[in-house]
Amino acid sequence: MSFSSSPVSPHPLAVYGWDEGWEAEFAPHAEQGLLPGRVVRVDRGQCDVITPVGTVRADTEFVVPRDPMKVVCTGDWVAVDPEGSDPRYVRTLLPRRTAFVRSTSSKRSEGQVLAANIDHVVICVSLAVELDLGRIERFLALAMSSSSGEALLHKSALSWESGAQPLVVLTKADLVPDPVTRSHLVHDVELTAPGVTVLPVSAVEGDGLDVLVSLVSGGTSVLLGQSGAGKSTLANTLIGEDVMDVRAARDVDGKGRHTTTTRNLLTLPGGGVLIDTPGLRGVGLYDAESGVGQVFSEIEELAEECRFHDCAHTAEPGCAVLAAVDAGELAVRRLESYRKLIRENQWIVAKTDARLRAEIRRDWKRKGAEGRAAMEAKRGRRR
Repeated sequence: MSFSSSPVSPHPLAVYGWDEGWEAEFAPHAEQGLLPGRVVRVDRGQCDVITPVGTVRADTEFVVPRDPMKVVCTGDWVAVDPEGSDPRYVRTLLPRRTAFVRSTSSKRSEGQVLAANIDHVVICVSLAVELDLGRIERFLALAMSSSSGEALLHKSALSWESGAQPLVVLTKADLVPDPVTRSHLVHDVELTAPGVTVLPVSAVEGDGLDVLVSLVSGGTSVLLGQSGAGKSTLANTLIGEDVMDVRAARDVDGKGRHTTTTRNLLTLPGGGVLIDTPGLRGVGLYDAESGVGQVFSEIEELAEECRFHDCAHTAEPGCAVLAAVDAGELAVRRLESYRKLIRENQWIVAKTDARLRAEIRRDWKRKGAEGRAAMEAKRGRRR
């Protein structure tokens, strides 16, 4: 007599990204009788968590730290109280693999985690309005900033090295019917995002959607962009039903009305999960030095040929970056954007790094002294 072995049923959370790695991380908490789950929504100190027994509402009181980087966020894997507990609490966060972090609007050096444990960063840019290439570079710099493992509970997040892939989606492509014009717009963004896939899509006509579905079908993807960029429409199209509220953008400026107010994690019919986010008015850098370097990789490569290793690419002799600008090989806009993001990131890091603050002050004093000396020399020549 032969016996056929029954197939092992998949884990109930497999469709949400549960794997052997998370199983190992959760093992100590399983011994305490806690349930694993993934946060699908956070709202005023409480969150919805999908668990093997269904979606539960849990309080985050036990994991409210002083560090805002450790606050429970959509996409987090957590350990929650078992069935029968009333009230129910999130007891701990599992170490994040990746996270998308921006700086807060406060004067303190704090970061805000927008989404956790993500594999694809989908940056949505509307073709209904004039392209803001500088904003695309800013999004990419954050998306490429590297950190991994337990450090993600303390720092910023997300890089190709850690497994996350950035993708620029040009939405509302149907509003640019001329293929030549559309091709030029795609080319401009490709120059802004070297090495990154740039995909024009139309949720109305279906253009590019099959490619996008194949790109996000595995792992966790997060949609990012300004209000009116078409994120909710795109989310509804990918999911196959109207789960996100959608309103028309204003005709006068193409801006949206923040129809999405919370970050929501949703499963995709073709596999994978999607996190839709509210429109972002501001995207402040947060410890994004490595990301800036990757976005402006051509400038970083040119800088290695500069005469001085600390060249600021402003007026130094032997500057290979300025030489490339003069030769028409590097756009002035790219260099100005690079300088701006470098300065901003240094300012953010300097809030918590006393040594960097001192170096910046010394640099300011040196430049001030050089400026005064130049003025004195100029006055002497006039006399």
